[in-house]
Amino acid sequence: MAIDKSTVEKVATLARLTVAEQDKERLAGELTNIIGFVEQLGEVDTSGVEPISNVIEDTALLREDQVTGGDEPERVLVNAPDRVQDFFAVPKVVE
Repeated sequence: MAIDKSTVEKVATLARLTVAEQDKERLAGELTNIIGFVEQLGEVDTSGVEPISNVIEDTALLREDQVTGGDEPERVLVNAPDRVQDFFAVPKVVE
């Protein structure tokens, strides 16, 4: 698949990029080369390869839930910018 100057202009517009006029032909050639490399990947035989979602065989470490006191409003609200009694106070955002 060959990329031309008009395709470079369209992609640049979609990406909200400004590309100098003298760079458009060069970029068209570079993008054509990149597309060629990607097309080569389609020729690789992957019939015996299992699909993976992560290249590292690692699982998330989980811990048991622990019940804690939680009844410590002074400690929880020590850094609150504004509070009302034992609650965080936030600006009203919905009328």
